[in-house]
Amino acid sequence: MIVTLIKEAGPWAWWILGIVLLVAEIVVPGNVLVWVGVAGLATGLLSNMFWETGWWVWEVQWLTFAALAVLSLWLGRRWLNRSRNQSEEPTLNNRGASLIGRTADLIDPIHNGRGRIKIGDTIWIVNGPDLPAGSRVRVLSNDGSDLKVEAD
Repeated sequence: MIVTLIKEAGPWAWWILGIVLLVAEIVVPGNVLVWVGVAGLATGLLSNMFWETGWWVWEVQWLTFAALAVLSLWLGRRWLNRSRNQSEEPTLNNRGASLIGRTADLIDPIHNGRGRIKIGDTIWIVNGPDLPAGSRVRVLSNDGSDLKVEAD
């Protein structure tokens, strides 16, 4: 039945399949069908060029479609993973990391390695050398919600 459909629709069957897969990506998001849809459109383009040749039979078309689907999935995933790692604000959702390098005054002394500072409207627990209240400290790193500090 599929072979008959392809023969009757001609090269446009691949264009239709590609468009249906692209539309299906909107309904069922997952970033997979878009790449398979691109492979369907590319197979449609090749079918428009080679339809009249004797070697462009349905088996070759399906193998071409499968190879292009795998290739486009691989290239698409690579491209998305590369662009996903780049960010203009890498510490946007990590407030502790965004405070590294800032200075503040201790509101409670650091005693036995623990104290408190206030940065902005938030009071942070700090770890560092024992210092009296009011001392100026610099944030070195964060460990969850605790900040590691040193005397500034």
